[in-house]
Amino acid sequence: MSAERTVPSPGVQPWDRGPSSVSVMPPRGAATGPRFPVPRRPARPASPLPLLVADGVAAVAGTPALTEAQRQPLLVTLLIAVSLLLRPRGARPPVPGLLDELPAVWSRVVVAWLVLAVVWTACRPEHALSAGTVLAGLALQASAACALRGAVHGRRRAALLRRPHTALVVGPAATAQRVAAAVLRHPRCGVRPVGVVAEQPDGAEGLPVLTTGEEVERAVIQNGVRAVLTVHPSVRADQGPLLRELAESGCVVWEVDADAPSYAARERLAGFACRRLELGPRRRGGAGKRLLDVLVSGTLLLLVSPLILACALVLRVSDGPGVVFRQERIGRDGRPFTLLKFRTHRPADEHESATRWSVANENEMRWFCRMLRRTSLDELLQLWNVLRGDMSLVGPRPERPYFVAQFSQAYPGYAARHRMRTGVTGLAQVHGLRGDTSIEDRCRFDNAYIDDWSLWQDVCILLRTAATLVRPTGS
Repeated sequence: MSAERTVPSPGVQPWDRGPSSVSVMPPRGAATGPRFPVPRRPARPASPLPLLVADGVAAVAGTPALTEAQRQPLLVTLLIAVSLLLRPRGARPPVPGLLDELPAVWSRVVVAWLVLAVVWTACRPEHALSAGTVLAGLALQASAACALRGAVHGRRRAALLRRPHTALVVGPAATAQRVAAAVLRHPRCGVRPVGVVAEQPDGAEGLPVLTTGEEVERAVIQNGVRAVLTVHPSVRADQGPLLRELAESGCVVWEVDADAPSYAARERLAGFACRRLELGPRRRGGAGKRLLDVLVSGTLLLLVSPLILACALVLRVSDGPGVVFRQERIGRDGRPFTLLKFRTHRPADEHESATRWSVANENEMRWFCRMLRRTSLDELLQLWNVLRGDMSLVGPRPERPYFVAQFSQAYPGYAARHRMRTGVTGLAQVHGLRGDTSIEDRCRFDNAYIDDWSLWQDVCILLRTAATLVRPTGS
């Protein structure tokens, strides 16, 4: 999205153009919202150690199928190592049952024994594993794995039934009460709602309705709240600070779709589609993402510095002084920063620059300015923003405060985009959501990127961006 566009987007509904403030995810230390006294240790998933031990013991249980000549420490160690490398990285709530995991367990064991047979035959052809040995071994290991993992899940489920996680439900009172009642009817979920956070009570019977920050704070302390269920898609932007405070106090925040499933759900809670929102401390991998940003942006700045200098000189000669365009944008956690670009358009005044959407009469620009915009070369200076830490190479595109406030009110989930550092490119951009395109679609892609983030996904997006740079579109 261009920083200098000045024509209203057709996908944006008209609003009252009066003054508004950005209320999404304020920096720590802001005086707004409740301040919980002692941040607790964030609630984490159950320890992987019991399942790790179960899978290791199951691998050993498959070794009686081997002959005496084959039952060597090297072969047993290889079987255990392959089995543990193929094991799942932890179960998602609710705790799965034995039948839920049966296909996955058997498929992993089959792969482990096939790998073992191939490697061992290549190393010791005189003691190659026969088909009967492989079938017997995988049957023993799979049976043991199912039994042991079922026992671990059974104990965890029993513990959740005895001591479920207390939770608050955030959203419109009527819908939140409906979600809370459904969850209470299914104690196997391991979640027990104790209150509803809403703007105002609806008068219906149900859980207590908390309407002030002080009431929420009191409920969290008195009930030991460890989970928050936010009702999708009715969560408003001004709830962002409250959700962040709850996340930083140690609560796990889940977004629950109370109506129709709006995304492919891998997790369910009492039949509702849900997904975990990362609003608290940064997830693991943040150091790797920052390292990638520094290495790539630093290298690119060195490589393209002659191109940057040439663009600056041509722009200075063809369009006069004022080569660099500076504009306030909203970054991670709602913090403003100054974004840098080559100037390709001169707004009439500061108000136009901050509040107008797209550039009118782009064809009337000088040829060099049009070329910079259509090739995205005007964005090169943002590599300095990345190196400074204002932005990342990959992430949601930053927007001006005026539009952040408007979009946060109009589009559920827009505020959640600011839980990660903004980027030069992103998942939305490589799917063609650039320029005057749907804000709702961008918001959905940006949140999907954050929810499923991985370092490899960043690399893929960077490669796809590099492949599309020649396309004549602005950003």
